Amino acid sequence: MVATRSTVRKSALKAGFRSGLEQDNARHLEKHGVDFEYESTKIKYIAPPKTYTPDIKLWNGIFIETKGRFMPCDRTKHLLLKEQHPELDIRFVFSNSNTKLSKRSKATYADWCNKHGFKYADELVPVEWMKEKPK
Repeated sequence: MVATRSTVRKSALKAGFRSGLEQDNARHLEKHGVDFEYESTKIKYIAPPKTYTPDIKLWNGIFIETKGRFMPCDRTKHLLLKEQHPELDIRFVFSNSNTKLSKRSKATYADWCNKHGFKYADELVPVEWMKEKPK
């Protein structure tokens, strides 16, 4: 039986995650024996004042944001965070980084990350990120 989106989401919610992609990445990190925290850090930023909760904080201080859909409000938020907290290493794991930013756009999620200096990967946190030394 193939799991439907709603079944995957219900399973993820039941396990304490907001999406199947978050749950998949947590399992992937656990499989590799990587210490991490799930939604444990609150980062304040101004736009007006708000708080951002990254999905995953790795043992080495790298923050991982998992994204199926990368909406304009998400992109704006991350540009503000980068500007206001340049010391943070925030990276993305997309369901598919080749997804277009919008129906009318030729640019993809990957293009946006490259343009704005964010590291990204598809589907799962790369093992290299798990092994990076803290900065």
